[in-house]
Amino acid sequence: MNLSSISLFRNLRLDRGRRQFAVIGLGRFGRAVSQTLHHLGYEVLGIDADERKVNNLLTDEIASHALQLDSTDPTALREAGITDFDTVIVAIGNYVQESVITTLNIKEAGVPHVVAKASSEIHCKLLKKVGADHVVFPEHEMGCVLARSLTRPGILDRFELDPDNSIVEVVVPAEFDDRTVMELELRKHYGLTLLAVAKEDKFEINPSPVLRLKKGWIMVVIGSNRGIEQLPV
Repeated sequence: MNLSSISLFRNLRLDRGRRQFAVIGLGRFGRAVSQTLHHLGYEVLGIDADERKVNNLLTDEIASHALQLDSTDPTALREAGITDFDTVIVAIGNYVQESVITTLNIKEAGVPHVVAKASSEIHCKLLKKVGADHVVFPEHEMGCVLARSLTRPGILDRFELDPDNSIVEVVVPAEFDDRTVMELELRKHYGLTLLAVAKEDKFEINPSPVLRLKKGWIMVVIGSNRGIEQLPV
C-alpha cells in the first residue's frame, strides 16, 4: 500500500472493532477497494446490479460475499442486511442519480459511516447533502499525482495531511549525496523532518543524525508543501 492509499483507508476507520464493510458498485474502483480490504483480513460484502461483476468478484475471491441487487431500492438493501455494516463504500461514481439515491438509502437505513465516490464537485455536494460522511475523488487525486510526478520526478509518493502539509517519499538527490542527516539541517533549511530512510529495500526509522546519505536512496519526510517543493531535484 502506498502513501496515497492511506487517505481513503484512514477514512474507512480500519480498527479491530470494525471488521465488516460493504462495497456498492463493483467497477474498477469498487473492486480495488474490495480487494484491498479483503486482503487486509476484513469481511467484505460486494454489491452490484450487474450479475457478471458480482460473479467475477466471487470467482476472483476478492470479497467474502457478493450480491446482485438494485441499490436504489431501500427494501432490497435492508433485506440484504446493509444495516449490519458499520461502514459502506458507495463506489458508483459515473451514475450520479444512482449514487445519490443509494447514499441516501444507506444513511436513512442507519448506517453510521458512508464513504462515497464522486465524479464532480456538484456530485460531491449532492452526496454530502444526503449524508455522505466522506467523499473521495479517485480520478482527480490520480491526476494530481500524475502532474506532480511529471514536474517533480524525485517525489515518488505523497500523502497530504492537509492543504499545506504532506508526508512524501523522495529520492535522495545528488546534492545530498555523502552528507549526513545532521549536515543537511532539513528542518532549518526546508522546514522538514526526516522520518525514515530506505536503502536496499529496508527502512531505517528515525535515522541517526550521523547517517551518511547516498544518491538514489529513498527518504521519507514530513512538513510543509512549500518546503517539499524547495528540495533539490
